[in-house]
Amino acid sequence: MFIQTEVTPNPATLKFLPGRTVLGKGTMEFTDPSTAGRSMLAVKLFAIHGVTGVFYGSDFITVTKDNSDWQHLKPAILGVIMEHYMSGAPLLTDGEGSETNTDNDVEFFEEADAETVTLIKDLIETRVRPGVADDGGDITFRGFKDGIVYVNMKGSCSGCPSSTVTLRNGIQNLLKHFVPEVVEVRPV
Repeated sequence: MFIQTEVTPNPATLKFLPGRTVLGKGTMEFTDPSTAGRSMLAVKLFAIHGVTGVFYGSDFITVTKDNSDWQHLKPAILGVIMEHYMSGAPLLTDGEGSETNTDNDVEFFEEADAETVTLIKDLIETRVRPGVADDGGDITFRGFKDGIVYVNMKGSCSGCPSSTVTLRNGIQNLLKHFVPEVVEVRPV
């Protein structure tokens, strides 16, 4: 088994590509060891000193670190990922294949804005998410109010130094171009 790695725009994250499906549908983020109980792979990754976040995409795993050096972390992370896939163990202990909604994932917008929101969500899904996934992260629509689009950034995008530039120069400009009602895009 060969696991590729890719750098992301966030210097605190690396993207690991095991060459097979990671999470069949959706994405899943673990922001600390207490959230990792559903996945033994995430539990084992958090056991590596310096790992502060784990994110699963369709065919990749993004790992976030503290100020530790990738030179020391990368071999241990590769070993844990390789061991997991070679064992044949399931990714999640409960067998679910996508993230579950929590109260924090509830969307908010006025019913009168439903048509605008549908267009915004379609643009995010078709034009923004694929590029963000290439960088080891995910972005989801959270709400729309008074011309402001609220999004949730996950994986390598969460806490990335360039995420503000991505939001302002990329996503905001795209949405404003296609949806005149949009005046700003903000992270939740």
